[in-house]
Amino acid sequence: MMTSFGSVQNLLLYAITILTWGSSWLAIKFQLGYVDPMASITYRFLLAAGASWLYCLYSGRLMRFGILDHGFMLLQGASLFCFNYLLIYICELTLISGLVALIFSTIVVMNMMNGSFFLKNRFEFHMGLGACIGLMGMVLVFWPEISDFETGSENLIAVALALLGTFSASVGNIVSARNQRHGIPVIESNTYGMTYGALIMLTLSLITGQEFSFEMTASYVGSLLFLAFFATIIAFLSYLTLLGRVGVDRGAYASLIFPLVALGISTVVEGYQWSTYAGIGI
Repeated sequence: MMTSFGSVQNLLLYAITILTWGSSWLAIKFQLGYVDPMASITYRFLLAAGASWLYCLYSGRLMRFGILDHGFMLLQGASLFCFNYLLIYICELTLISGLVALIFSTIVVMNMMNGSFFLKNRFEFHMGLGACIGLMGMVLVFWPEISDFETGSENLIAVALALLGTFSASVGNIVSARNQRHGIPVIESNTYGMTYGALIMLTLSLITGQEFSFEMTASYVGSLLFLAFFATIIAFLSYLTLLGRVGVDRGAYASLIFPLVALGISTVVEGYQWSTYAGIGI
């Protein structure tokens, strides 16, 4: 009975993660343009961190941890709530969203490799094979866009940044799994991580002289609130809890599915045309 209940919980965590992050790709598009990406990321994680702190204080959660634990929560914040998003936002200015989604899907393989190296997880051949098949399916889904890719220096740099951003996210996944193994609850580690991530981004923005403008439009404000509360607080709580329950390799399979949700939304909102390759890939 407990196993069945646990399976239902895991499926629910998968569903929340996939549906929320599948929707976030469109929301991120509304963040690009007038406001500098560094400023948008700072706003997003300051909002998410502030709301998380209010919840933790209201619910009486213990927020005292040792220096070593703070070091790992700082690493989680820097990798998962700062540099990951900065690099993805920047490459989205150059690359089509489908290619970015495909590159980010390689986090499945990265999590397997990093999990084996850092967490000493046993590498399972069938999991690796499944990940490769899933990635090949993603290539077919986005083949019409990938086939038009031009190998100019700007595009290649953007691809490198997308891969680096994906690796940064994978490191954050591994650190979160480590924190859970050492008894740090996901809510607390996320709250500190988002705080550290927002402060790092704020510091970088000030050092580089970025302008903290704000676009007072329904699309920008609405997408910012969605990204802060749903795609950050709720989705990361669900996803990182899932990683702690099923492992960083199995949990990352969500990254192979939520781009399909994004395409479904794009079909309705942006008029995306499905190809034969996409049907085969699915």
